Amino acid sequence: MKPSQDGPAGRAPRVAVVSPPFLSHAQPLSVLARALAGAGAEVLFASAPAFAPLAEAAGARFEPLTVTRNANTGIARSTRQGAREAERLEEFLDSTRQGAVAALLTQSRHRGEDMLADPAQVVSGIGSLQERCAPDWYVVDQLSYPVTLALHCLGLPFATFCPGHPTYLPHSPEALFGVPYAWPLAIRPTEDSLAELRRAARANDVAFTRRFAEIARIHAPARVPGRAFALASRHAVVFNYPRFPWLPEREAGDTRYLYGGHCSPDREPGPGAEWEGVVRRLRASHERLLLIALGTFLSARTDVLSLLVRAVRAHVPGCAVVLAAGDGAASLSHLSGPDVHVADVVPQRWLLRQVDAMVHHGGNNSFTECLASATPALVLPFSSDQFAIAHDAERPGSRSASIRRVWSRTRWVPPCGSCSPSLPAACRGGRGRCGVEDLTGWLEGSCGP
Repeated sequence: MKPSQDGPAGRAPRVAVVSPPFLSHAQPLSVLARALAGAGAEVLFASAPAFAPLAEAAGARFEPLTVTRNANTGIARSTRQGAREAERLEEFLDSTRQGAVAALLTQSRHRGEDMLADPAQVVSGIGSLQERCAPDWYVVDQLSYPVTLALHCLGLPFATFCPGHPTYLPHSPEALFGVPYAWPLAIRPTEDSLAELRRAARANDVAFTRRFAEIARIHAPARVPGRAFALASRHAVVFNYPRFPWLPEREAGDTRYLYGGHCSPDREPGPGAEWEGVVRRLRASHERLLLIALGTFLSARTDVLSLLVRAVRAHVPGCAVVLAAGDGAASLSHLSGPDVHVADVVPQRWLLRQVDAMVHHGGNNSFTECLASATPALVLPFSSDQFAIAHDAERPGSRSASIRRVWSRTRWVPPCGSCSPSLPAACRGGRGRCGVEDLTGWLEGSCGP
């Protein structure tokens, strides 16, 4: 299984983009796949069958491949998966009600089952894909640790795509996966809780590294993988994130670190007449339009969604809302009215070009898509890398304003132009803030410490 790194003479290089079965990962990877196809590569998109339409839209050939037991095809609770996977999802959602460190500790406890359930099976699956399709190169999601390990063991060349905050790939021996490199100003865990989080993250680091070594001894004894969470391509690492000047530096070497800024397509296809009609209706009777979406997992926090809609109605006059409610759409249907449209899923990237502002959870896609579309946003981080992203969002400082407790403490994101001086002039100006200051002021004055 020795692939040509550039493709045989007379044929374009064949690249396999391997995605885990999560929409929030598959969607940006499909944009990258489309870019590779546009650059002349023959692209395969390997993922769960539910994501075959993304391959077609990207101009890539689809190859079915299972790399984890977990799945999220757009609404986490509505995705068919095993009983234990569903149980872990509910445990995670419950933990987000207890605060930042509680959520991160729950994710840490789940990490082995979530991210390294069947490494030997994934080695076999990647080997079969190589025999069937003979890719010259692979692109792998950084959080798909079994896939990275499989490619390492099989000696196949690959590039690493980081779908989250850049510090998800540890930048130093002291950096721990699962511990934010920085926190937003309004979220300051105690030293004791941080010490507990670091202990849990360090234990995971040791356990994953040990498991990696065990698998490598079976499949590739001569290829010692080293520290598991730091294992990545030695050729190229692509971050789906802007290159902010305050991000931690990485050691210079042969690896190229590329910051793509975002993975939004140049043109987002229209969602059809129904959604265009929704926007027209809301715009016709309201001065401003706000999108509220907490991602494919956290849309289950219907208590927060309800609170936000009630806050807008009470404190932001003339503002209409599009609410992405996931599987809670039915239970929140009572919020629907002339000023609020409730849907299970929304065409987020298209809507960002139609709305004046967004409230989101600090997920990497939402954050970077707001940057790309010049959409001001209010960030309510719950878990994962969202605290690091919230920190980066408020980093410019002079144009940020703190808000108080909603479920935890959060920060307001300034208009995107203040985050990145490299954005086009049209973005630096920003659009109308949709009364975000009014909503911020209400949260600051009305919620507990």
